[in-house]
Amino acid sequence: MILRVVVEPSEEGGYTVWVPALPGCISEGETKEESLHNIREAIELVLESIEDDFAVRHPDSEQIEITV
Repeated sequence: MILRVVVEPSEEGGYTVWVPALPGCISEGETKEESLHNIREAIELVLESIEDDFAVRHPDSEQIEITV
């Protein structure tokens, strides 16, 4: 999966990274590299949470993966 992230310098130093396609998915780091590592972890957690929530709310549905 490819997602676009926004990397911005933080006023306190370091960087803030967020994912426009995943509202609320945000992370920080002292360097760009650390920020990107941290946002990858945040993305995994958000997607796992969405998938778990969907499975609970729609137990009889079928999930199909597509590439866009």
